[in-house]
Amino acid sequence: MSLRCLDALCGVLCAFAAAGARGADAPPLRVCADPDNPPYSQRDGSGFENRIARLVADELHRPLDYFWQEQGRGFVRKTLGAGACDVFIGVPAGFDKVLRTQPYYRSTYVAVTRRADAPFAGFAPEQLRSRRFGVQLIGNDMAASPPGQALARGGATANVTGFLIRGDGPAARRMVDAVASQAIDVALVWGPQAGYFVRHASAPLVLAPVAAPAGLPVPFDYAIAMGVRKGDMALRDQLDDVLRRRRADIDAILADYAVPRTDVPTASGGMP
Repeated sequence: MSLRCLDALCGVLCAFAAAGARGADAPPLRVCADPDNPPYSQRDGSGFENRIARLVADELHRPLDYFWQEQGRGFVRKTLGAGACDVFIGVPAGFDKVLRTQPYYRSTYVAVTRRADAPFAGFAPEQLRSRRFGVQLIGNDMAASPPGQALARGGATANVTGFLIRGDGPAARRMVDAVASQAIDVALVWGPQAGYFVRHASAPLVLAPVAAPAGLPVPFDYAIAMGVRKGDMALRDQLDDVLRRRRADIDAILADYAVPRTDVPTASGGMP
């Protein structure tokens, strides 16, 4: 081997050694997450936000660590606000309690129905009178969720079942199961949850995006970003860089979990 080749080889080995040293000395990327919130995050790392967190940490050459906290009242205060962690993997792009990255996907509420039934065709009075609905109870009443507001405004009350966010498993899974068992006819569910549970349902189900009726003061679709502590522009910029460079890989993770997308073509993981 020539001296020139030896010099080149030594240079490569030194570069690898330096990169390894940086990774070993780098502080962990501390992710704020719920330990039991499928399909987003679980303690065993099986959620799609877990997989995205792993990709980001690897790209930043930082160890991955979690601060586990059940989502609920005071979640931001108990996590980022307390300095216990550094980043939320998924927050609405307009969530003003944190500093947000660029959005990396956009999704919407969907209607889940049995494949043998007619699809949900909107909030016309005849639809609301003839079918049994399920909605997620985000707050203290049915109207706290955007689809709940649309149903209430349309006069549907007696034929609507509310599913508490906390209960025996995720509300979205219980709603999908209720459609499969014919306990309700239409579940109006946040898309990233619906796609995953429809794929694993016990009966053939379909989902379709739902448009908010004209005049409703809240939208049905939302862009999702990552969130860091306000003022931490350095980490925000690093995350933005990862989102740009690894967009195709993140899209693939979202497609693996059947996340309905309103920002990409169907072939790339959009509405099934």
